[in-house]
Amino acid sequence: MKPSKHLVLPTATLLATALGLGGCAADDPHQRAKIGAVTGAIAGAVIGNQISPGRGNWVGAAVGALAGGAVGNYMDNQQRDFEAALRREQQAKELEIQRLRDDTLKLTLNSEVSFDFDRADIKPAFKPSLDKLAEVLRKYNKTTVYVVGYTDSTGPADYNLRLSERRARSVADYLADHGVSTARLRIEGRGEAEPRATNATEAGRQLNRRVELFIRPVVEGQEQRAYEPPRGEPSYREDSRHEDSRRYEDSRRYEEAPRYEDSPSYRPPADDDYRRY
Repeated sequence: MKPSKHLVLPTATLLATALGLGGCAADDPHQRAKIGAVTGAIAGAVIGNQISPGRGNWVGAAVGALAGGAVGNYMDNQQRDFEAALRREQQAKELEIQRLRDDTLKLTLNSEVSFDFDRADIKPAFKPSLDKLAEVLRKYNKTTVYVVGYTDSTGPADYNLRLSERRARSVADYLADHGVSTARLRIEGRGEAEPRATNATEAGRQLNRRVELFIRPVVEGQEQRAYEPPRGEPSYREDSRHEDSRRYEDSRRYEEAPRYEDSPSYRPPADDDYRRY
């Protein structure tokens, strides 16, 4: 059963309208601030509705925005706090922190320490690390958090896609349960696409099983950009896939990343599937 589109499209229209009004208020700083607040609230509704589609209720709250000149320093400080809080995890290769060219922070969680094999439940031993991550995210709340799940290529591609979605959702649920506003959260599963290493070895497959968090600043006047899906990175390419897996999925299909609800494996959740955002 495909998800209803009518809940998302009117909201996107409202968001575009709010952004358009922002241009009319460029000479009035007070009006501009009001438009920014409205835009943040609508964007929050879009994100919340995509995490919890088909509910019929707007969810999420306004996300604050940064002045353009303050972004670099804000993200510098956030990166330092992440590195200080998660130093042990970085040294143990459980987690990686990268700064991308557009001031996005990318945190890569190693699935070997965060999930059991073929499961989407977060391992209890990794939860203290997520607690520290959530604490920094609460402090720097003028950002969005786009959670993307990946698998290796072992097994059917459609199963891997669903597993990656469930793992991304588990991380987003945990962050929401620990104080990160759901207005900031968005999830996507990309399955076995965009491998970091060869799937022909166990070491390579371990690198490919991961969850990535893209933490983006919400910039005043450019709020919508913070909610766009991250583009896939250049992938490791190999002539043949792991012998126990099926056809290689071309990672270029994620150059224009689909919304979560457009995923071919999506099904509208039952009320007891997960806590409503």
